[in-house]
Amino acid sequence: MKNKQTEMRVPPPNWKSFWNLLKDSNPPKWIFILAILLSLVETGAGLIVPLFTKSLVDQLAVSALETSLIILLAAAFVVQTVSSGFSFYFMTYIGEAIVASLRRKLWDHVMFLPIPFFDQHQSGETMSRITQDTNIVKSLITQHMITFLTGLISIIGSIIILLLIDWKMTLIMIIAVPLAILVILPLGQKIYKVSLSTQDEMADFSGNLGRVLSDIRLVKSYHAEETEKARGGKGIQHLFNFGLKEAKIQAVVSPFMTFIMMLVLVILIGYGGVQVASGALSAGSLVAIIIYMFQIVVPFTQMAAFFTAFQKAIGATERIQSILNLEKETSANTKKVENPTQDLLLHNLSFGYKEQTIINNINLRIPAGKTTAFVGPSGSGKTTLFSLLERFYQPSSGKILLGDTAIDDFNLHSWRDQIGYVSQESPLMTGSIRDNIKYGIERDVSDQEIKTAAALSHADEFINKLPNGYETEVGERGMRLSGGQRQRIAIARAVIRDPKILLLDEATSNLDSSSEHLVQIALQNIMRGRTTLVIAHRLSTIVDADQIAVIEGGEITGTGTHDELFHSHSLYAKLASQQFKKESFPIS
Repeated sequence: MKNKQTEMRVPPPNWKSFWNLLKDSNPPKWIFILAILLSLVETGAGLIVPLFTKSLVDQLAVSALETSLIILLAAAFVVQTVSSGFSFYFMTYIGEAIVASLRRKLWDHVMFLPIPFFDQHQSGETMSRITQDTNIVKSLITQHMITFLTGLISIIGSIIILLLIDWKMTLIMIIAVPLAILVILPLGQKIYKVSLSTQDEMADFSGNLGRVLSDIRLVKSYHAEETEKARGGKGIQHLFNFGLKEAKIQAVVSPFMTFIMMLVLVILIGYGGVQVASGALSAGSLVAIIIYMFQIVVPFTQMAAFFTAFQKAIGATERIQSILNLEKETSANTKKVENPTQDLLLHNLSFGYKEQTIINNINLRIPAGKTTAFVGPSGSGKTTLFSLLERFYQPSSGKILLGDTAIDDFNLHSWRDQIGYVSQESPLMTGSIRDNIKYGIERDVSDQEIKTAAALSHADEFINKLPNGYETEVGERGMRLSGGQRQRIAIARAVIRDPKILLLDEATSNLDSSSEHLVQIALQNIMRGRTTLVIAHRLSTIVDADQIAVIEGGEITGTGTHDELFHSHSLYAKLASQQFKKESFPIS
């Protein structure tokens, strides 16, 4: 039912959008022109062959074969074969160049899309747009474009020659063309709709695969193999059903075209045989007419396949264009952050997802070079506040200022250059430890800088024990390393950037006591002299913070030092009493 509704809402195909997309990809024009010229040569040679064949048959009928005719016929075959091969290669080159340009353009655009886009779309779905949809466009160009162009020329040329040979027999063939078009056009629209649904389903399926494979440990830990197997099987079945829908349409088109071709062939042979018997037509002319008929019908069948592929490509274009039309997050502002060592001010700051308010009218001054900690229940808006500072999202109202300047007024790249972000997940990219420590730095980084950053984060002690040292591969998402090791590499990555503003999002929450101690020392090394914002569930890690802000339900309900809040704020006192009692830590 869902699929039927989806098909009903499908917009009409936008041909102009497709051509503009190809035009913007800037294909090599001289190669395209060369491919067209070679196609014309191939088609021209193909049109000459039946005329030579006609003369050959007529000469054989009177036993007067000329050697020059055989040489010319062989030469025509050679020219047709060679030009066809080169034309195919050049057209494939153009197709690959266009799809590479499209993929590059898509990838470059996706890299600068705002975080809300990634919140709403699975990564596998976006991957499908970059790989599958662009591949459909490539298939049209490499497999169908050249046959469409040569087929069109072949049909026109063949009809002109046939009219000169026998206009009555030519009319018999031409009558079949409108009949075929009446069937193909509505079926093409159906294929377009099925193609859109198939591409959506493929994107969903790819998204599901990416989700499951990236979290395969979670799947196995909770014995969810059967659940994910069923979910994946459902996606496979949907793709199978869409494939059958397309097959049903093709099952009408292909046999119908074959039927038209065979019907015309039978009529031509029957009528032509009578004409030959009466002497009105030579045997050679009949053979030439039959060959020309194939040069009309076969390209016409190929043109039907082209329109099918074209409908699919238009559907793919709609999906590609939907991403390219999204606004990128890159800031048009050119103002650089000249003095990052200023106070941060949260002024009447509010933010929410759709109708749900996450942060409500927060006001807070964060002193430069000091440590400000945020505590509160889960879901109170602490991590969202960090996302606003990173400019991942735009506030619903209010603003964040550095000194007297709103952070939105700064160039986005310049602003994020000032920030070092260490989260509890400590994500690592596939590659070596060295690659992860210097990740995202555009300048050349020396080995000494990497080792210094590792030493400050206390990562060097385990890195030096590894057989391959800094060249050790961390595996997908850093799974070859322990949580404490990943966290220390994440800290080294922040250290090497030398940020003036440091965001620590529960950086020690998932670690054992031994790893936490090492990470805590590493954090203290890099916090000195920096404006540091800390989110912590373990209050023992932030008792020495210069300022602590308690957030409840998206609002700041108290600020002060540990001692001040312990004696004046009921929630903070409750949390402190519970945690410090368990940890045998002096309360105050």
